Amino acid sequence: MPVRMAKTTLKDKLAILSDAAKYDASCASSGTQKRDSLKSKGIGSTEGSGICHAYAPDGRCISLLKILMTNFCIYDCAYCVNRSSSNVARARFSVDEVVRLTMAFYRRNYIEGLFLSSGIIQSSDYTMEQMVAIARKLRLEENFSGYIHLKTIPDASPLLLEEAGLFADRLSINIELPTDLSLEAMAPEKKPRDIRRSMGHLRLKIEEGKGEKCDRAKPKRFAPGGQSTQMIIGADGADDAAILTRSENLYGSYGLRRVYYSAFSPIPDASNRLPLTRPPLMREHRLYQADWLMRFYGFERGEIVAGGDDGMLDLTIDPKLAWALKHRDRFPVDVNRAPREMLLRVPGLGAKVVDRLLSTRRHRTLRLEDVGRLCQSLSKVRPFITALDWSPGGLTDREGLRTVVAPRAEQLSLF
Repeated sequence: MPVRMAKTTLKDKLAILSDAAKYDASCASSGTQKRDSLKSKGIGSTEGSGICHAYAPDGRCISLLKILMTNFCIYDCAYCVNRSSSNVARARFSVDEVVRLTMAFYRRNYIEGLFLSSGIIQSSDYTMEQMVAIARKLRLEENFSGYIHLKTIPDASPLLLEEAGLFADRLSINIELPTDLSLEAMAPEKKPRDIRRSMGHLRLKIEEGKGEKCDRAKPKRFAPGGQSTQMIIGADGADDAAILTRSENLYGSYGLRRVYYSAFSPIPDASNRLPLTRPPLMREHRLYQADWLMRFYGFERGEIVAGGDDGMLDLTIDPKLAWALKHRDRFPVDVNRAPREMLLRVPGLGAKVVDRLLSTRRHRTLRLEDVGRLCQSLSKVRPFITALDWSPGGLTDREGLRTVVAPRAEQLSLF
């Protein structure tokens, strides 16, 4: 008697493919155009400040449906749980199923958008065609105005990538690993040159979509949220210096909106080339802080790395504080006279705080209490500044300053 296979329900597929998508971190929506369903007569709206369990400035938590179209894959990337040789449960959504789920979830107010990625099935072009069809159907047939982020496939046809950008708010192509050598060793089917070529092509199309102020006719809207990428951290032997070097190159060469860092998570039946344990999550956090310093605080990659040792960031203190402790000759900084560039290098002073200080000092001379009202931790700032009524004296050069300004370890409660 023939054995009948149990039919996979839509609920089963959702459980499998939403779990499979959790390893992708590059799913924020910051930077996209704001669309309001009340004005466009469509369904859904976007927010410019974040999505996928991110927080808007008013404190709202914003979510999206984050799934793979399928976790079947013809590639055998050693670091991927969905590689062709993996023994995981497999599932695949049809185009209509993804559209139906997205609309149903939105109408129930569960989500404000869709983040869609996929394993490679049949070919890169076939897979990309299916993903574009989902976005096209949502926009044109369902009149969906919410956020859409598509994870594009590097070696897919440029025409498909261009069509994807007409319907998506943001596109992303994962760089995967920090170095080309690591990628070629662990994912032989993926070619670094294809990834770079596709990123370059997307950058040109995104810039074309912005147009010029003098243009009479606006160009077609193309991925207004830009493009992003993700690197897996700790799967190979690359140090933090190599990771930040790659990020610096990606920002400069391809105009990326964000580089996301994802700590490697051990997977079942893993290759012996992979580590048995994941790297400290604090390493991922420090890389995000370093990335922020490069993009918004005027730090060079070499300066940040120099704050640690042997090409690795200091895990016990943030990279700006690490740099300040190794460059005490630059301090203290006069909050009433120093330029913005130097104030941004003071530990404990964020970009918004610095702008408020600059605005306030135009009207009066700043005292220490004025600084304290604006920043979160005056104890961290005090050794590195002077004000009308404050000078740190020998505190800046104190031998044990690190223990004074570094966050103290605390015993966490179990309840």
